[in-house]
Amino acid sequence: MAGEGLNIDKLREYLRALTPEARAMLMAALERGALRGENTAGTNLVFQELRKTLRGSVQSAARGDNPSRRFFAPLEPFLINDAPQFAHEGRLARPSLSPIWEWICRDLAPEEAKTYIAEMSRLLVANQELEADAAARAFQDLVVQRVYAALGAARTDDKAKRQLSAQIGTPRALDDVYRLASILRARDAISALAGRLPSSIKNLTGDRIQALKPLLDTTSTQRELFTFAIILVMSRLQHPWQLIRFATKAAGSDDAVRVAETNYAVAVTIVLQDMERMVRTLSEDIRRGQAAARPMLLKTIHDAARGLRSEINMTGDMPWARRLAAIRTEVAGLLRGEVESAAGRVRRLLRPTKDIAPGATLDPGEVSDTENLIAYVGACRNFASELAISEMTQRAWSEIRQYLETNAKSLVESLRTAGEADRAYRESVVDATVRFCQKVFGQEFADLLARAAELAAASDRKAARA
Repeated sequence: MAGEGLNIDKLREYLRALTPEARAMLMAALERGALRGENTAGTNLVFQELRKTLRGSVQSAARGDNPSRRFFAPLEPFLINDAPQFAHEGRLARPSLSPIWEWICRDLAPEEAKTYIAEMSRLLVANQELEADAAARAFQDLVVQRVYAALGAARTDDKAKRQLSAQIGTPRALDDVYRLASILRARDAISALAGRLPSSIKNLTGDRIQALKPLLDTTSTQRELFTFAIILVMSRLQHPWQLIRFATKAAGSDDAVRVAETNYAVAVTIVLQDMERMVRTLSEDIRRGQAAARPMLLKTIHDAARGLRSEINMTGDMPWARRLAAIRTEVAGLLRGEVESAAGRVRRLLRPTKDIAPGATLDPGEVSDTENLIAYVGACRNFASELAISEMTQRAWSEIRQYLETNAKSLVESLRTAGEADRAYRESVVDATVRFCQKVFGQEFADLLARAAELAAASDRKAARA
């Protein structure tokens, strides 16, 4: 297992090192191979890791089509990039699709799947879109019937249930395939709802709620369809946490007890589950050393926490309140190491030293990482009270400010006495100092410091010529 983990880490490192264009080309090449029926060992793992690296990229892969993608197309609004073991109301973890497809082709409908793949591949190559859609719908309908039959047989037979779970192979196997069948069964109603929704909702205000709620209410007698409808709306929101406003509107109150009694209470659960997913993503970013490069993730978590706390009056012993408190506590724990390390990294980079190798400079990558970390600590200050990190961020920020205030001038003045051997190093230290000061004190201060550095360097060169 250790060797396998090492190989996966090496794969991730290799994929992250590729340019976005190269990752897109690799994804397209693998999908063309899948279209031809090629499925070499490890392909699914590479697909999963590529999706992770492409998720936050400006350049997404020019993704082709294939039989499985066409089959799963109705699920797209309900797929979520999270580990399969975590539950999400009305949604399915994207990594679960590959094992589910393998189960369908191997165990659930092997002969029909073989026929479907051959026919769909032919239709896609021939660009016969209408025929391809019809073939996908027919196979979806067959799978829905087979899934419900398999689940029905497993419901009264523990051995059959264990066997079915093992065949599917995902952590939440029975729930996953039930969710798959539910979405496919409701695909036409979902499509009709999607067509009546705005493509984007910048702010879910009272007027917008008033316009959309009657549409959602038409599905309220069908619990699953109602949940799917809510998720469709959430996918159009620029601020997904605002989904909870439907719940307070339905309750006619911000009292959590009354909100929990409405059928829109599921909206609060969905938002909390999404926040927990984002915290897991934050944890992964911190583990990889990438958190400082993605401050918007922290802002999104903060905004959702503030929205829940300000728009729903929750007592401390309610399940929602306990989940929100757990999220805030976890975020504080995750950020502690990052925030508290910032001042130390600044001091280590800028500390005075006499042992300088000729021509040496600060590592540009380390300077850039530290600059990003300073900016991240600054961003954390804006979110501190809502995420229970006020004390640590204020302390870290004060230490960074104090160090730069105390040492910036002397670091600039060191250029006046720099020799040939240490000039490049001291110039790189001053350049880093200017960049750090820009993050802490603003552009005007940084410009003044840079000008002072230019004068000090010019004085040094004039003295050398003399």
